[in-house]
Amino acid sequence: MSETRRKYTFGPVPSRRLGLSLGVNNIPFKHCSYSCIYCQAGETINLIIDRREFYDPYEISSEVINVVDKLEKKPDYITFVPDGEPTLDINLGKEAELIKESINIPLAILTNSSLLYRDDVRRDLMIFDLVSLKIDTVYEQTFKKINRPHKELSLKRILEGIVIFSDEYKGTIITETMLVADVNTHVKEYLGIAEFLKKIKVSRAYIMIPTRPPALKWVKPPADNEVITAYDVFVEKLGRDKVYLTTSYEGTGFVVSSRDFINEIMNIISVHPLRLDYFEELARQKRIDPKKILDMVLKQGLVELVEYGEHKFLVKKR
Repeated sequence: MSETRRKYTFGPVPSRRLGLSLGVNNIPFKHCSYSCIYCQAGETINLIIDRREFYDPYEISSEVINVVDKLEKKPDYITFVPDGEPTLDINLGKEAELIKESINIPLAILTNSSLLYRDDVRRDLMIFDLVSLKIDTVYEQTFKKINRPHKELSLKRILEGIVIFSDEYKGTIITETMLVADVNTHVKEYLGIAEFLKKIKVSRAYIMIPTRPPALKWVKPPADNEVITAYDVFVEKLGRDKVYLTTSYEGTGFVVSSRDFINEIMNIISVHPLRLDYFEELARQKRIDPKKILDMVLKQGLVELVEYGEHKFLVKKR
């Protein structure tokens, strides 16, 4: 295993919510129940809601255990955060159990919440120490515009599933709400989300804006005054200690090895588009010529350079 390239893990990477996080990618590229307009991994290729087996759970857990064993600095969390929806994996619970049997590091998962109406999904999520739930709106019309869900999904049913999960779950629940200019940036939206969050046992509610190239080019972050308005509404309903603004890029604390630099960088880029200046800094830290590597991955068609805001990003070729 020590000479085998990493297939299911990436990082550790800095996370705005979880500190230093070792990522687990348990879903093939862009298999998801949503096709969110702001998704940093691009538009969904396979829009599905049926759970299925994608990979061998023993292979995933074995790689995670091996990688953690070799890390000098242990991550704060091992996080299931693939470039698709992690709960589509029928073996999710098995993978989580195998990892927890061998590693004493908290296990987290970032889910879009779409399948929480299912008993088996809620049962699998019980194994995790922290569950992050996406809640971008409580209105069906906005839901269809911002999340572009599978046609069989109902927002009402999803929200009901979230409440049931919250009542059953003993771990930490955090939520993410992505604000997109002129889509869900209205006081009615903020009030609706905040009122719903009062119904569940949320420890931290994160208000977020797009900071990486989105799936659709017209998607833009909201104006500062809209973000502040959303923050004020959330604070009024939930309390200042539970509401967090995450409106900046995570930083440069990515962990990669010089031995397998390209593969590990590609594992990160497949889930997290990487700012060009951060990529160059990482390469120089490993005494690797960033221009040589950049020219090679661009020529091979593995990545593309995309401008968003004031920065250029390395994005997996779509």
